[in-house]
Amino acid sequence: MRPIYERLGLTVGTVVHGISPDERRRAYGSHISYCTNKEVAFDYLRDRIVLWDRPGQARLQLERLYGSESRVNKLTMQGLHFAIVDEADSILVDEARTPLIISGDTDSKAEQALYREAFDAASGLLAGKDFSIIPEHRTLELKEGAKEKIREYAWSGNTLWTTPEQREELVRQALVAKHLFDRDKHYLVSDGKVQIVDEYTGRVMPDRSWEQGLHQFMEAKEDVEMTTRKDTLARISYQRFFRRYLRLSGMTGTAREVAGELWSIYRLRVVTIPTNRTLIRDHLKGKIYGTQGEKWEAVVKEIVEVSEEGRPVLVGTRSVAASEHLSGLLAEAGLVHRVLNARQDKEEADIVARAGEQGCITVATNMAGRGTDIRLAQGIAERGGLHVIATERHEARRIDRQLSGRCARQGDPGTCREILSLDDELIRVYGGKQLQRVAKVLWKVYPKGMGSWIGRWMFRMSLGSAQRLHARIRRNLLKMDEQIGDALAFSGRQE
Repeated sequence: MRPIYERLGLTVGTVVHGISPDERRRAYGSHISYCTNKEVAFDYLRDRIVLWDRPGQARLQLERLYGSESRVNKLTMQGLHFAIVDEADSILVDEARTPLIISGDTDSKAEQALYREAFDAASGLLAGKDFSIIPEHRTLELKEGAKEKIREYAWSGNTLWTTPEQREELVRQALVAKHLFDRDKHYLVSDGKVQIVDEYTGRVMPDRSWEQGLHQFMEAKEDVEMTTRKDTLARISYQRFFRRYLRLSGMTGTAREVAGELWSIYRLRVVTIPTNRTLIRDHLKGKIYGTQGEKWEAVVKEIVEVSEEGRPVLVGTRSVAASEHLSGLLAEAGLVHRVLNARQDKEEADIVARAGEQGCITVATNMAGRGTDIRLAQGIAERGGLHVIATERHEARRIDRQLSGRCARQGDPGTCREILSLDDELIRVYGGKQLQRVAKVLWKVYPKGMGSWIGRWMFRMSLGSAQRLHARIRRNLLKMDEQIGDALAFSGRQE
């Protein structure tokens, strides 16, 4: 787009990770700046740290007398004027649950030793007996028996976190790390480091860490070198940040479901624009099975049938572990395929470029979802185009629609199908134990009659529960952000 903008007399800058502060200032000083949501939000927070006492305009003008040492000359951005957000529902809604935090390292070897000690204490507690897990909130509650065990545990003479309440919180965080976060799903271990995997994009986030000691407990769990705990220097949520723009707009293919939330939080109306060409995507009837084993068997069978027709197949999974499990099944069946997940992020461009070729089988996490354009090779459209298989539903139906949107693009043909099971995470976490028991019983009694109806009903109920919970979490985060702003208002500090 740069030649078009320059022809109109406008300058264009690009902000990417790793560029120098001077290059950032030049990019933000352009009429139009291209950047990711994380880069612009963290640059804003860094500027807030520079202007920690919120000086007035007159004082800033006086500080210019300091020359290069002036705080004005250290600022990166020139204000929040007009933002156009690509994939707006992902950034303004999905990622709104995660606060953006700039932190600094602490330096305490005693603290690291205490984390390992707390993790050892947590290893002696049993689920159900000593604590109860609340998976939908990704937390747990300690029972009185567990609290007594923590008090009686042979703690060392470490002077940190010495009260019973503080030690209970440490052990609770250790249990959260041990029982509620799974390797190759929520994080990877690479080069001796615990690296978080973004649940919405499937990508590794090497510069991000969990707060309140959770990251250190993850490192203790995986027995890797422990990093130091981070102290929060500045924080803000995407909701609070983007509401500070004078003008805000965005675009996405899946905004309809969250139109109410976009209006209530950002005062943004949703306008539907028709597709450029007529959509001829064929949504095939979904299949629901009682167990994971039956589901994966059906997935492999469908891949074989479609690939024998010479059509490319894209299979979407929710986690790295699920993609690698399916990869093993395909290898056993003698099917040549490629896997795209957080481990193969460097090969992403090549894998996506070949995903539309004849007979190509691609197994991918969300990395091949939102925004990915898979071009069909010559002759594939005549065979029916790309076939997409979704092996699990997400907590937001919009993310599932993003996966099915990888086929039948720009007027090409394509098909998609969901192949699910009653053991999938959405039902396990959000379906409720009583509903799951009823569904299992009815499924056995009516495996071919009411079975599919029961399955659809279970997924619909679980999805509604998940979406309501996540919307409440986002509202609570925004409310907490506003409360922090009010509490710090007397000091002039908002972040």
